[in-house]
Amino acid sequence: MHPPVPLRLAALVTLLIGAHPNPVSAETEKHPFVQDRLAIGMWVPPQTDVDLESRYREIADANFTVVIGTAGTNAAGQLALCERHGLRAIVSSSGPVESFPDGPACWGYLLTDEPNLSAFPELAKTISTLREKRPGRLGYVNLFPNYASPEQLGSPSYPAYVARFVDTVKPEVLSMDHYPLMRPDADRRDAYCENLEVFRLESLKAGIPFWNYFQSMPFADHLDPTEAQVRWQIFTSLAYGAKGVLYFCYWTPGRGNGGTGEFPKGGALLTAEGRRTRHYDEARRINGELIRLGPTLMSLTNTGVRRLKTSTNAANPIPGFPVRSVTRVGSDPDSTLIAGAFNQRDGRRAVLLVNHDIAHTAWPTVTFDVPSTTVFEVDKAAGRLEPVVDDSPELPGLQLSFGPGDGRLFLMPPKP
Repeated sequence: MHPPVPLRLAALVTLLIGAHPNPVSAETEKHPFVQDRLAIGMWVPPQTDVDLESRYREIADANFTVVIGTAGTNAAGQLALCERHGLRAIVSSSGPVESFPDGPACWGYLLTDEPNLSAFPELAKTISTLREKRPGRLGYVNLFPNYASPEQLGSPSYPAYVARFVDTVKPEVLSMDHYPLMRPDADRRDAYCENLEVFRLESLKAGIPFWNYFQSMPFADHLDPTEAQVRWQIFTSLAYGAKGVLYFCYWTPGRGNGGTGEFPKGGALLTAEGRRTRHYDEARRINGELIRLGPTLMSLTNTGVRRLKTSTNAANPIPGFPVRSVTRVGSDPDSTLIAGAFNQRDGRRAVLLVNHDIAHTAWPTVTFDVPSTTVFEVDKAAGRLEPVVDDSPELPGLQLSFGPGDGRLFLMPPKP
C-alpha cells in the first residue's frame, strides 16, 4: 500500500491543426469552462512574499502555463502576477462566491483536495453557484488516487468513486494525483496506468478533459525521480489522453520539526529556501517540448491505449490500431512501448508512442497502417509538422529511437 497522499489543501508555434481545440457547442454550453491550452501546472507555488515578480517570471521561464493554489500573496495579487507573466491561475478562495476575485488570468478556484464521496453533494451545490456567479470559471476539485483506502474514498470501488463524482458534481475537469513507486525493488507503474485508464474512460464519457499530478520530488519511500521517470509519467499521461500534467511539487513544502516532517529531503523544483534544484532545469526542458506539442494534443480525442511489445506484436498485430507492429532490431533486447491512439477533428489520426523502459533506450522497427511516407511527426524542438525520419536508414523498415521514458507524437491520414 502506498503511503497516504501528502499535502492536503492548505496552502508557440501554432500548428495547422484545424479548429480551435474547444469550439463552442452544446457540450461547451453545458460545461462553460474552456481550456485554451495544455495545462502544465504544479502543486505548491512559491512559499514566499519576497520578490514575487521574479518568482513568477521564474515559473513562466520554466514553461509552466498554470499555477494552482495561492501563497505569498492574496488571490487577487496572484492573478495580477500571472497576468503579467502570461500564466493562468486556479486560486485559493474562501467566503461567498460573490467575493471570489476574477480577471483575465483566472481559470477558476481551488475548492478542495481529495474529497470523500460524502462531500460530493455539497461540492455540486458550490460548483452550480460558481457557474451562475462566475460563468466560465472552473470549480477545481482534485480526487484521490486508486491506492486510497475505501474509508478515504467513501466507496469500496475506485471506478465507482470517480463515476459518482462525475454524475453528482458534474465537473468541467477531472483531476487526481498518483505517485507510483519506481524503485529497484518495487515498480508500481502498472497501477498508475490503471488509474489513467479510469480517468480516460470517464472523461470521454462526460466530454471533459482530465489532468493528473505526478511525482517530481522524493518523499517517504518514494525515491528522488530521474528525468527519465518524470518523462515517463508525463508522456504516459498524455498517451492516455490527459490535457493537463501537474508537478508534485514545484516549491518544497516546509520540512517541519527538525527534519521530522513529511519532506525532510526537500528536492522539489525549488528548495524550501527558494533555490533551484536540478529538477527545475529538467522541467524547463520537458515543459518546452510540451508547449510545442500542446496545440496538437489539445485537438486530439483518445481512442485507445495499447502496450506494444517487440517480442509479441510482430506476430500479433492489433486490428484497427494505427500501429501494426513494433519489432526488435537485430540483437537488441525486447522493448515495450505504450501507444495512445487518437482522432483529430479534421479526420486525421495520431499516435503517441512512449518508451516504457525508464533505464534504457528503445529502438524498434515500427510499421504503421499507412505508408511511412504519409506519416508526420510533431517536432518537439520547433513545434512543426515534419515528415517522419528513419533513425537507421541503412536497415530495412522504419526505425524510431526513444530515450528512456520518452515519447514522440505522430500524425497520419484517416483510416485506410
